[in-house]
Amino acid sequence: MKQIGVIGSAYCGEELYNTAYKVGQLLAKKRYILINGGLGGVMEASAKGARDAGGFVIGVIPFASRKGANRYCNAVIATNMGHARNMIIVHSSDAIIAIGGGYGTISEMAIALKEGKKVVAISPEIRLPRLIAVDTPEKAVEMVE
Repeated sequence: MKQIGVIGSAYCGEELYNTAYKVGQLLAKKRYILINGGLGGVMEASAKGARDAGGFVIGVIPFASRKGANRYCNAVIATNMGHARNMIIVHSSDAIIAIGGGYGTISEMAIALKEGKKVVAISPEIRLPRLIAVDTPEKAVEMVE
């Protein structure tokens, strides 16, 4: 079964939240496992979308306790590694979908690209070599198939 990482900011506005929610739904409908950082914002929205569509979500959180994860994660991996957990998300994913985000998201995209993973970003603010930029959740999920 394919495992797709969904990355983005822990804080986001309504538009990005709705985009991430739709990505989660679409991934679940494909029966893909969603992996993300397990916190709020884009991570919570994609997890909620996947769960609402019957999908399975793994949250890889930066804390020592699983208590900090959002409630939509089916499984939580507590790393006590801070941002270093991004390596676990990247290496555990077959491909990555980035939605918004800041420096943490950019670093995850760069790591994934360096490791030869396919990275699809919805309306990215920054362009990296080999990054696939798309405009819709549907196109993002299509590109990771």
